[in-house]
Amino acid sequence: MNEQEPINRYGAPPVPNQALAGVRINGAVAVVREGFLTMAFVWMFVGLLLSAATTYFTMTNETLFTFAAGNMFLLLIAELGFVVVVSGAINRLGAVPALGLFFGYAVLNGLTLGVIVAFYTATQGWAGVTSAFLGSAAIFGSAALYGVVTKRDLTKLGGIMFMGIIGLLVVMLVNMFLASSTIDFAIGIVGVVLFTGLTAFDVQRMQNGSLGGIKDRDAASVVGALALYLDFINLFLMMLRLFSRR
Repeated sequence: MNEQEPINRYGAPPVPNQALAGVRINGAVAVVREGFLTMAFVWMFVGLLLSAATTYFTMTNETLFTFAAGNMFLLLIAELGFVVVVSGAINRLGAVPALGLFFGYAVLNGLTLGVIVAFYTATQGWAGVTSAFLGSAAIFGSAALYGVVTKRDLTKLGGIMFMGIIGLLVVMLVNMFLASSTIDFAIGIVGVVLFTGLTAFDVQRMQNGSLGGIKDRDAASVVGALALYLDFINLFLMMLRLFSRR
């Protein structure tokens, strides 16, 4: 005879451990949390290393630099396409192809960063770029730690941050015509605040396994890595604005 499942005091079978089985969100099972956040950080750091290496080669290779500088718009469009594909088609792609696309995106972003960093080093020197990077790393690390340990629900923060980023993009487009150094400095401050909050939000939702619609842990870790990568890169770019008002 098969052993009967124990019943609780309400006469019903015990509820499975949701932390291990996955949390249901709108009828879909979210990713398993165990090891998910760790892998997201691992892939993020690999992506950053690829971008850093590509940035260095772009700055030291005249042919590569000329190509990147002359095709910035096309490169940005290609990067946007990579982000949309990885984020929107992750369940159909699977973890390995999505990871390859993420690494490809990191390389493309390294090309554009090579041109941007070269501009800042030419006008401000390496001290400003180094300070911006170290400051970004410190802020990112603090925000990520806060997202892990805080008991406060940051769910509503995500929507606020998203709307803030949309508004920031509009102001940045307007300032392309105004060329106001004061507005540019304000953009940097607001941008740092927004991406710091977004980092904490992203880390908490990964910690909670609440990437709805993504059922595979490995696939979800790639999407998580992409989100963390974007948070750090944009935080770094905003810090560059603060360290260079020209």
